[in-house]
Amino acid sequence: MTISRRTLLVGGGAALLGGCTTTATPDPQTSREPPIPAYYKAIYGPLPDERFPIPAVDLSQVDPKFWRREVDDPTGERAGTIVVDTASNYLYWTMENGRAMRYGVGLGRQGFGWNGEARIPFKREWPTWTPPADMIERDPELEKYRDGMEPGLGNPLGARALYLFQGNVDTLYRLHGTQEAYSIGRAVSSGCVRLLNQDIIDLYNRVPNGTRVVVRPPSAPLLV
Repeated sequence: MTISRRTLLVGGGAALLGGCTTTATPDPQTSREPPIPAYYKAIYGPLPDERFPIPAVDLSQVDPKFWRREVDDPTGERAGTIVVDTASNYLYWTMENGRAMRYGVGLGRQGFGWNGEARIPFKREWPTWTPPADMIERDPELEKYRDGMEPGLGNPLGARALYLFQGNVDTLYRLHGTQEAYSIGRAVSSGCVRLLNQDIIDLYNRVPNGTRVVVRPPSAPLLV
């Protein structure tokens, strides 16, 4: 399927969508029962050997349904495809034998979402974030990042980024990491699809360049 750049960049100009920044504040933490299983404490534990050591995820800020898990594949897509179900805030990496790895994601707030198809021509570890010119115009404090924000835990793209293109055209959308655990399962960003840093690293290690990405609109949810 091929869609136009106008269709892909729904709800605003490309510059509005390229920021990948958060636009909401976290809710107060609430206690969750039962206790977190050891398996999830392990996969969301600290990553001290990263270029910028990553602390453990505070899983009390993430609904357990958004924790990474292998599931039956509900997408109908061939193995080796990324499918983002924006209606449920899930990203699926489809695998052989009808299985998929499912991740919880944070999405663009109202007016900054998108849907369609793209491919990943390249991906980056600890990427530089460069705010679009229109974003800098709206927020002059970002001027210091016009030539790029250095990688690090405070960088909006987090530990990894997968870049989405249509043909040779950069959509300005990214699949990327975040330290803001509370944002998973919510619509808070400026358009990109965010995963916990531990999850984007796991996805990054599975996904080759050239991977097809399908982003389904809320009006066409998967039957999970």
